[in-house]
Amino acid sequence: MLTDITLGQYFPGTSFLHKLDPRIKIVATMIFIVAIFFAHSLASYALVTAFVALSFAISRLPVKFILKSLKPLWVIIIFTMGVHIFTTPGDVLWQYGIFHITKEGLYQGALMTARLVFLIVFSSLLTYTTSPIVLTDGIEHLLNPFKRIGVPAHELAMMMTIALRFIPTLLEETDRIMKAQTARGANFTSGSLLQRGKNMIPLLVPLFVSAFRRADDLATAMEARCYRGGEGRTRMNELSYTYRDGIAMAAVLIVTAVLAAMRWL
Repeated sequence: MLTDITLGQYFPGTSFLHKLDPRIKIVATMIFIVAIFFAHSLASYALVTAFVALSFAISRLPVKFILKSLKPLWVIIIFTMGVHIFTTPGDVLWQYGIFHITKEGLYQGALMTARLVFLIVFSSLLTYTTSPIVLTDGIEHLLNPFKRIGVPAHELAMMMTIALRFIPTLLEETDRIMKAQTARGANFTSGSLLQRGKNMIPLLVPLFVSAFRRADDLATAMEARCYRGGEGRTRMNELSYTYRDGIAMAAVLIVTAVLAAMRWL
């Protein structure tokens, strides 16, 4: 289960999306996430579905990656669907005691669940198609204008990317420790809430020790490479905009404008 979490995972490739400037991908992702909330009708949701499907097809990622990005959050998805189904007033289709399902609830539940799925899938494309190093450069460039007010752009970008990079590593470590502890008789799935909390101690202690050890190894490696922060630091490959970036940003802006027009005009 833990290894199915895709946050921070990068899938190497040479697709159109892989070659985009990371700054464009970050900004376009943020714009489209906002645009998803403009959708309110079946036609607008059809447009969002088509755009997300087209983006995933262009990325040339395996279809299983879509299911993999959704699998860890299936509880939240089902909960979102259930809240709207059982709490939205309207024409009652089924009722048992205080519980009832309405036609409007099914409609709203389906739309809200689809919105959540789109958010997860489209956000996953950013990390799937962008390596941690390139993502760091993109975040730092976007934060550079805020240096004038004292924002440490390079340090923030470095911390965000290191955290994002080590999420899959720590999840794999957690899964490995859980399997080792289970083989020794530990039980993480049954018992009362208090008992489960006690059973987590043999898992958390070695996990924290491993995390601190990895952090120390990373600090040593950075010092060995004479890392002293971002001041005066140059890059082997400088970021530059190409025609691909213009096409991608134009596509996102057009879809956003169409969704806004469908909602308010």
